[in-house]
Amino acid sequence: MFRKGMLCLWALVACSLLAVAQAQVVLDPFVEDDSIRDIKISPTGTHFAAVLPSGEYSAIAVMRRDDQAVVGSMRLPRNNHIADFWWVNDERLVFSLAERFGSRDTPTPTGEIYGMNLDGSRQQLLVGYRVRSGQTGTNIRSGAKEEFVHARVVDLLRDDPRSILVAISPFTGDPQTRVDRMDVYTGRRTTIATVPVTRANFVADSSGEVRMAVGARTDNQLQLYYRAARGSDWTLINHQGTSGRAEYPIGFSEDGRTAFLQSTRPQGPDAIVAYDTASGERREVLRDEVVDPEIMYRPGTSVPIGALFTGARPRMAFFDEASDDARTFRMLEQAFPGQTLRVASSTWDAATKMVAVSSDVDPGSFYTFDTATKKAGFTFGLRDKIDPREMAPMQAVSLQARDGLTLHGFLTRPAGATTAGPLVVLPHGGPFGIHDDWTFDPEVQLLAAAGYSVLQVNFRGSGHHGHAFQQAGARQWGLAMQDDLTDATRWAIEQGHADADRICIYGGSYGAYAALMGAVREPALYRCAVGYVGVYDLQQMRQQDRRTGRWVGTWMDEWVGSDTAQLAQTSPNLQADRIRVPVFLAAGGRDEIAPVEHTRRMERALKTAGVPVESLYVATEGHGFYAPENRRAYYTKLLDFLATHLGGQRAAQ
Repeated sequence: MFRKGMLCLWALVACSLLAVAQAQVVLDPFVEDDSIRDIKISPTGTHFAAVLPSGEYSAIAVMRRDDQAVVGSMRLPRNNHIADFWWVNDERLVFSLAERFGSRDTPTPTGEIYGMNLDGSRQQLLVGYRVRSGQTGTNIRSGAKEEFVHARVVDLLRDDPRSILVAISPFTGDPQTRVDRMDVYTGRRTTIATVPVTRANFVADSSGEVRMAVGARTDNQLQLYYRAARGSDWTLINHQGTSGRAEYPIGFSEDGRTAFLQSTRPQGPDAIVAYDTASGERREVLRDEVVDPEIMYRPGTSVPIGALFTGARPRMAFFDEASDDARTFRMLEQAFPGQTLRVASSTWDAATKMVAVSSDVDPGSFYTFDTATKKAGFTFGLRDKIDPREMAPMQAVSLQARDGLTLHGFLTRPAGATTAGPLVVLPHGGPFGIHDDWTFDPEVQLLAAAGYSVLQVNFRGSGHHGHAFQQAGARQWGLAMQDDLTDATRWAIEQGHADADRICIYGGSYGAYAALMGAVREPALYRCAVGYVGVYDLQQMRQQDRRTGRWVGTWMDEWVGSDTAQLAQTSPNLQADRIRVPVFLAAGGRDEIAPVEHTRRMERALKTAGVPVESLYVATEGHGFYAPENRRAYYTKLLDFLATHLGGQRAAQ
């Protein structure tokens, strides 16, 4: 009986192991682009305009609302993307351009503003460096004034259908910025405001008058200026170097008497402060205990009404909870429980709103909401192949770092997981100002589908948790920021979330650096490491930074450091002999953020040290892979590598 029972048991175990071995992950739902990136309704609600991502470029399409037939469109040249776009009247759109040299690259605004009628006619580059003759590329046409400047939209001037306000900065290291009134059909501009500080951003009141500006000189200390009206003198109302706090203007009350500021605090997250423009009195109106505010505006206006706090779960708060604005949002909140809710756009009378809803397991959908009938109708979904019921929920976690600093993050466990299993520690890129959030992440969901728990930690230096928390990461590459990841990994083991013998650290960009430094610093903690489009030599990174302006040198000294000996000690390619686990590296030949030579040097150093290393290079890709076939090849190799060393599932062929 014993032998027979044991044979049956082993047979069941063998069948179970075979089933696990044969299980494979279908990549398509996780590697394909969203169908749309953003959508906005026209001022009177007759049309939609949508940004359509397509790998190395963006396109914009305009469709009728009643039948969703496309009536006009435009596709940008390679590596050109739409950073943001606006309806300036019922006929005309303007959009700002950005360059992005890879899927992991944060789009860099080019300072160009383009105009297009809804039917696709009268396409014109209104302002920007490619206005100059001989500088225009495919689909970038212009007849505007030639001027080598960078522009940003300040205000849409709803009362003037032909004009908007734009901030204009010459392409110099430390530019003196001004505000121009610009014709959205011709690009002609007239200067209406200047400010006594460089690199300034401006905020207008509800009447379109520019009354606040914030900027910094080469010391990078923010200076906030206010003026009562056009023609009035600017008054300095906050200097970060004197007050110890940074303040950013976010808008004015409808009557213009109160300015709202986002203000840093000595400890903890930022607050929203109401500034009385007559008395100069400041009053804190909203603040969360954990995360910074995301400002909410009255739909169809630039008037702030409250904040969204996206921590463990999304939470809305309003300046006046009894207001019509608050009641409307609370009603929407009840209609979409457990989701992050934002009003993506609105008709100018606010009668119809485009509501975007999403969650940790849902990539998101857009709904039109009729204020009169109180009904919401589905309009567009971002990813048809994703079934939220099959995704793995994110669990908010917090833990203490070794020096007592509280860290917040998220743990995503495979569906049905009840015991400690393989874990992937996934540090985010950036690193400064970037953060992990309670949101749908296709890469996290792919790893969970392959059988891995995923730990994301907002280590010191991350954004969204206050100025002091971000500042704590200054000059801590490979040091305290790395300790936070180590402490979080050990916490996961202690809490029973991870099998100590099956943990890999993996990241892209800065996350790739942290993954390799994790293998350097903790050779016994991780079983493998993966670096995707990473930087691995800090001194080389300093030398290769091609941005201009003395403020950049200040930033590098303050945030990365200038001690060459310390930079060498915290550069993984110079510490490869301390790595004891297999490594997988991937890079793009056109990467301008983390040049491919970083990865090639890292690979050579690993091979010299006798460390097992696999690599994938794609000559045509940049800072992250765009082409679906290259993304599929990368994630196939990634899952194969992880399966070999941690025992999860491979990609379906």
